[in-house]
Amino acid sequence: MLINEGIARKGNLYLLKVMVRQMKLINEQRRLITFGLALLPTLSFAATQKPVITMWKSPTCGCCKDWADHVEKNGFAVKTYTDGNDEIRKKLGMPIQFGSCHTALIDGYAIEGHVPAKEIKRLLAEKPKAIGLAVPAMPLGSPGMDGPEYKGRKDPYDVLLIGLNGKPSVYKFYK
Repeated sequence: MLINEGIARKGNLYLLKVMVRQMKLINEQRRLITFGLALLPTLSFAATQKPVITMWKSPTCGCCKDWADHVEKNGFAVKTYTDGNDEIRKKLGMPIQFGSCHTALIDGYAIEGHVPAKEIKRLLAEKPKAIGLAVPAMPLGSPGMDGPEYKGRKDPYDVLLIGLNGKPSVYKFYK
């Protein structure tokens, strides 16, 4: 019986060593998982750092692309749909008289036309009760309408804040 007990003890010792190794491995995996979970909020914040502006435009409009480049250079990400903007302008409640070649949406606000990124940032910081901002028509010198083909020409224009009642007020004047 002594021999069998010796074998059993060696077997138990071997089993014990295997179990200890497995526990160490499990603990290491738990630490890695915990570390990874701790990083998730940081990684998701980094991935969503830039506010997203969704823009609807005509597929052939070049100045809309230039406006999108302007807002991207100023800290926004732009998601573009090229199936026109008339329908979305109506859905967002932006009155047609303030219409332009593209309509955008960010944080529930409509952005109509060539609104400077600076004013969009101000809108998002102030959070007024409004439909959004508009730069009616396509004034030369506004973002997206300021390329070399315009030879430096700048027309004065207003950035309008469109109230919930559809009435405009001057948000910023540019000359």
